[in-house]
Amino acid sequence: MSAFTYPAKFKAGSDGRILVEFVDLPRVATDGKDELEAMEEAIDAIGSDLSIRLSRREEIPEPSAAKRGQRLVPVPLWLAPKLALYLAMRDQQVSNSELARRLGVHERVIRRMLDPEHASKAEKIQAALAVMGKQMTVEVRDAA
Repeated sequence: MSAFTYPAKFKAGSDGRILVEFVDLPRVATDGKDELEAMEEAIDAIGSDLSIRLSRREEIPEPSAAKRGQRLVPVPLWLAPKLALYLAMRDQQVSNSELARRLGVHERVIRRMLDPEHASKAEKIQAALAVMGKQMTVEVRDAA
């Protein structure tokens, strides 16, 4: 199972703004005027970084476990399924062409599914994940 949440340190800056730094993504940092805005900005920042990594076909760092004083920041919902498919394909060494063959679609359909800029339908990504032996679920929890 893959959880698409990354631990981050939230701390008050000298100007009162909340600074956010990601443990597993050292080049990603942001801030907000309060806790709510800081979390919104953190989700946006992580989405930007991971979508760039995905579009460049770079390594996606594995999230570490949150330690005391850290908060988990979720990957944006529009990006998490694309990352799951990308990681499954990399882990199983399945090319775009091979996945397209298994799904009976053109290879460009797979490229679109992996394109962070393309608004892919969740059902298509679910079908692709199923072919890869994965199941996508959505979980809603009480906020901490």
